[in-house]
Amino acid sequence: MTAAATIPGKHALVTGGGSGVGRAIALALAAAGIGVTICGRREAELAKVAGENDRISGIAADVTDEAAMAALYERAQAARGAFDIVVANAGMAGSAPAHKTALSDWQRTLDVNLTGAFLTVKPALSGMAARKTGRIVFIASTAGLKGYAYVASYVAAKHGVIGLMRALAAETVKSGVTVNAVCPGFVETEMLEESIQRIIEKTGRSVEQARSSLASTNPQGRFIQPDEVAAAVLWLCGDAAQSITGQAISISGGETW
Repeated sequence: MTAAATIPGKHALVTGGGSGVGRAIALALAAAGIGVTICGRREAELAKVAGENDRISGIAADVTDEAAMAALYERAQAARGAFDIVVANAGMAGSAPAHKTALSDWQRTLDVNLTGAFLTVKPALSGMAARKTGRIVFIASTAGLKGYAYVASYVAAKHGVIGLMRALAAETVKSGVTVNAVCPGFVETEMLEESIQRIIEKTGRSVEQARSSLASTNPQGRFIQPDEVAAAVLWLCGDAAQSITGQAISISGGETW
């Protein structure tokens, strides 16, 4: 039986849905028959993704703004029903030695990656528990499972996301709601290209050298593709994964487990 046959007719929220992994997840869920609301800060990017499947609609919102997320929930659920699935994907990353990391950069990284993840899922929790069904998926990172140099704030934030996931899984375990995290290594997205450009600017390496240095963290010697992450999320949202909760699933070619 295909994934599309197992989970039609539901409503999902995907944050950071205007590009990269979020776009891939939104398209995969929509292809499975799920109505998808995507959010992000760039309306043009949201509209572009929504134009790729008529089950997708976009609402501009900042995940770090609690009032904005409450308004998104009110508008989206009034139009398409309660969220059955929430995918907290929005994120950002920068890099600097820890001793050179400005407090403002540290705080912004935690605000987007950790607090934003919490504000994304918080409005869904009581309703899912009352209905005794729901799927919450955090898009974390291998940086939530191990340390990396020069990205202390990102590593701290993603470790926090894993802790948040485990806490919510424990709270909801009797309710029919599952809470999990998907932890990819370097994914071939716009964010990866930004990382490559930072390496080039700071080290003088070529594009090929910068790409090779990042790809080498994966024992398979390759970058993860957005569709691979989307496939894992789609599986976690289906009936076959109803016993999977509290898990941090590494998609990293064996880098972490």
